Amino acid sequence: MSRQAEQLWQRIIAKGTSVDPSFEVALHLQPGATEADFRSVENELGVILPEEMKALYRIHDGQIWDIDGAAFVRNLTLTPLAQVKENWAFLQEEFEPDELEADMDDAIKPLLWNAKWIPIAENGGGDYLCLDTDPASSGNVGQVLYFWHDWGKRSVEAPGLFAFLELCLEEEEDDY
Repeated sequence: MSRQAEQLWQRIIAKGTSVDPSFEVALHLQPGATEADFRSVENELGVILPEEMKALYRIHDGQIWDIDGAAFVRNLTLTPLAQVKENWAFLQEEFEPDELEADMDDAIKPLLWNAKWIPIAENGGGDYLCLDTDPASSGNVGQVLYFWHDWGKRSVEAPGLFAFLELCLEEEEDDY
């Protein structure tokens, strides 16, 4: 799994660099996370982190956000583990589902916010890419979904993180 994570990082960087030679520098990637970092997140969130997430984060523990920074994939910044905990705590306390109408895939439990979702990437506008560690019976642990702060649509984007990244790598810039 670590080899696959390394290859995905290489492909993400190669794709971005083909468009902008300074892409890798503009990502502001952090050094890899440690097992202690993973345990800290698992303890605070009360989840077991998916192995694909750990493999990806062992290489780079997210990005340092910068206004001029590059998006990791699509319009998303990969969140460092320390910030994952902060974002999760914020969503636990601040998300108000009032006025939102739920629209869920069958693979997702019918909740607008689930404490077992791990917000691993964000777009800066209050929306998060999450890994679902508590799916409905027809879902997969680790499935990828978007949490929209102002829209009740929750749908599975991919069965896992690596599959999601593969989809993003296949997309053309104009596709998203």
